[in-house]
Amino acid sequence: MTLRSIFSAAVALVALAVVALAGSDQEAAGETEAVTSPPYRFSGEFTIEQSYVGDSDVARGQREVNGFDELYSNLRFVYTPRLKYGILRAGAQLERYSFGFSNSGQQLPNTLQAVNAIVGFDTQFSDSILVRLEAQPGFYGTTFDHFDTDQFNVPFVLGGTYIYSPALQFVFGLGVNVQQKYPVLPGGGIRWKFAPKWVLDAVLPTPRLEYQLNRNVTAFAGADIKANTFRVDDRFGDSHSDTGLNNAWLSYEELRTGAGVDWKLTSSLTLRIEGGYVPYRNFDYHRTDVRYHNESGGAYGSVVLQGNF
Repeated sequence: MTLRSIFSAAVALVALAVVALAGSDQEAAGETEAVTSPPYRFSGEFTIEQSYVGDSDVARGQREVNGFDELYSNLRFVYTPRLKYGILRAGAQLERYSFGFSNSGQQLPNTLQAVNAIVGFDTQFSDSILVRLEAQPGFYGTTFDHFDTDQFNVPFVLGGTYIYSPALQFVFGLGVNVQQKYPVLPGGGIRWKFAPKWVLDAVLPTPRLEYQLNRNVTAFAGADIKANTFRVDDRFGDSHSDTGLNNAWLSYEELRTGAGVDWKLTSSLTLRIEGGYVPYRNFDYHRTDVRYHNESGGAYGSVVLQGNF
């Protein structure tokens, strides 16, 4: 099965869900009086991200991988209809890391990529407590040629927000991924508007400090932690001098620090431009004790388009 066919199928399933839910709403509307029936409103969110990271180095003992760059792409769409007890989240995501290894990457794959569904639910326990459960079942591999069941994984997050006041919120969360070195990781933080134009959004994985320049433009500085697990193919080790790497799970972690601006193009569309430095990255086959740690980082630039409707 090819990546294109899987992604097309995921998009088709989302589209069918949209049509089915829309049809259900329209049928329900037909059973009530036309004067009191609210019109159907399609709601959702999307993210399109493209990033470039300049020359960097990693090493494992005497093995060095030097002067490689990275191209990162992320496409995400989530349909968010409002139901009786909350908001459904149903969508799809395509994520890809592409590395420019000049020496074949030693024991590292040139690409890490995932195509997954998004299934979740937002609900409200009280005026002050909001909860989200979201799973991302899909295929997490290293090649465009095919994905198979060995690369299937279902990471998920459980989080909550306590609204102390309009200016202060506390966020709590857990991320679960059974293929990671540490299957359960805590998250969270605070969001605090401590001055009319200043906001401390110290919530993982993207903590940052914001300053509102004007009604449509916000400047920020902070960090972005990217991490996921991917499975190499069953012959990867044979071609990279270590049969223990055949069909192994690879955990990839990357820390970005930088600054940028959010420009609100419309009430529902935001363009983000940012740049900075990647001081840390890690390639870890944690079940085979093979790890390439960061030696030197590289500069990065990123463009993100986000929409809510």
